[in-house]
Amino acid sequence: MNGILGPGGLDERFLTRNGHAARQLAALLIRQGTDGAGARLPRVRDVAELLGVGNGTVQSALRLLEEAGAIKTVARGHLGTFLVGSDRAALWRLSGLGAVQAAMPLPHSRRFEGLATGLRAAFEEAGAPFALTFLRGAAARLTALAEGRAELAVLSRFAADRLTGRQAVELIADLGPGTYVGAHALVLRPGVTLGSPGLRIAVDDASEDQRMLAERVFAHRPGVAWVPCSALQVREALAQGRADATVWNLDEVPGQLGSEVQVLPLGDELTRDLAVRHTSAALIGRTGEATGAGALAAVRDAVDLSVVTAVQGEVLRGERVPAY
Repeated sequence: MNGILGPGGLDERFLTRNGHAARQLAALLIRQGTDGAGARLPRVRDVAELLGVGNGTVQSALRLLEEAGAIKTVARGHLGTFLVGSDRAALWRLSGLGAVQAAMPLPHSRRFEGLATGLRAAFEEAGAPFALTFLRGAAARLTALAEGRAELAVLSRFAADRLTGRQAVELIADLGPGTYVGAHALVLRPGVTLGSPGLRIAVDDASEDQRMLAERVFAHRPGVAWVPCSALQVREALAQGRADATVWNLDEVPGQLGSEVQVLPLGDELTRDLAVRHTSAALIGRTGEATGAGALAAVRDAVDLSVVTAVQGEVLRGERVPAY
């Protein structure tokens, strides 16, 4: 590209009316999946009608994309115009779509590190720039999504089922059991039993999963008291005797809570369905995002979610170094 660079490093030709149409066309090609070699381009008059411009503007836009090296086309008479090749990274840059921003839990377990690594790999394979932000608590991640600070949020399926009806968000995918956490267990400080009277239960109000699991397990026991604790405070609360027990993610025990705690299986305290939904990772997007104009809408159908779980498995087995 030999044009003069304008603000943001963009060729000044893309700041003109024709250039604006070229940027819209680049986004359209990505969104419709017609940016791969061999794809038939939409008819000029159809693009013109969609973008609200003239046929000549669309033709100029196509030339600009070719001159920028983003696409290479060949005309085949009445059959139409086809792509010989394309540079998806260049198309994405020119489109102005930006990165797909995802809100995830804090990466304090190898499973979450594997999930973050897998998401990045899947989106990058689909040709989309990808960025992560880490927020503690499902409600905080959904708020970031609803407010436009993220296009994708990662929750447990259990939290997703409880919270998605409260805002204009919807389930995009359920990645399956074991993708969010491995399992949960009962955790008790030394010397405490489940039969001990007046148990003080540590609960993290920022975690929909942990709080609800703790309530399911302990609420029916007499004299129970709830001790508010953030995830970082639970170990200290148990060690100092301010809390007696909790329900915790086995991916983080005993590493986070210390080797001295007692760890007991949940057994039949929870139904199988509930346990499965707690361990499954759910991907949440804003309602209508599939037909929107954002980066996620442009790439959503091209993302292979099997890549996410395959990469996560490699990280869990130690075959891949986390990179997110």
